[in-house]
Amino acid sequence: MGQTTRQEHSFGVGDLVTGPGPIIVGILNVTPDSFSDGGVFLNPDKAAERAITMLSEGARVIDIGGESTRPGSDPVSPEEEISRVVPVIRAILTEKPDAMISVDTYRAATAEASLEAGAGIVNDVTALRGDARLAAVVAGAGCPVILMHMQGEPKTMQQNPHYDDVVREVRDFLAGRANYAISMGVKPENIILDPGIGFGKTAEHNLTLLRDLDAIVQLGFPVLVGASRKRFIGTLTGVEEARERIIGTVTATVMSYERGATLFRVHDVRANREALAMAGAILGRG
Repeated sequence: MGQTTRQEHSFGVGDLVTGPGPIIVGILNVTPDSFSDGGVFLNPDKAAERAITMLSEGARVIDIGGESTRPGSDPVSPEEEISRVVPVIRAILTEKPDAMISVDTYRAATAEASLEAGAGIVNDVTALRGDARLAAVVAGAGCPVILMHMQGEPKTMQQNPHYDDVVREVRDFLAGRANYAISMGVKPENIILDPGIGFGKTAEHNLTLLRDLDAIVQLGFPVLVGASRKRFIGTLTGVEEARERIIGTVTATVMSYERGATLFRVHDVRANREALAMAGAILGRG
């Protein structure tokens, strides 16, 4: 295949949310230390094979991460992150040229390289705070951006997180970051919000945010929920092994969908797709 450019694969949030049903975002970690699947998909061909499987199971987007953001994780260099992510993007697009790919990064250099390789979405866990150049990169590319709430940073975020009112504080933060993105030239219709389940939050904080998710939906932007296999699910269900937390994940997905979330970032695509199909039928949404 010839060189892939972001113009050939450009799309906006509208291309996602106007499609049929909720949007499943398949997680593809190309890292040695992610909490659930670290080290499994380091080889680009194996990672591409996994991505194609998730697409066949119903994922509309593949979210590729080259740096773990699990609690206690250490950052990697931009060069290392790019070397992990870009070959995988190219390998996927060789097999599936129309695939929608998101890059999970807060670095402008990684975003630029990934967009040039054919990615079309930037998923930033720092909500454009981690790299001063990233807002301009996103605005210039005209691509969707996912703005996530995180208290602290991955290395220390789970060390006694505290909120006076978690829903209000997360909502206000996301509203502020959306306004910042718009002020930097990002189109409002290209903004997706993520409350950051598990990022600097206790189990009770996570449950409260999921319970009152409509407060964030009311901001008027599509909302993504990423509860897949998270530790709080294991704490509540007694399931120690992350890969076995499928039922708890599916429950969080369906309840979030009922409360207005549009996008769901998950490891287990088929189980979540089937659950969302049933939930949509019951709710009369398709």
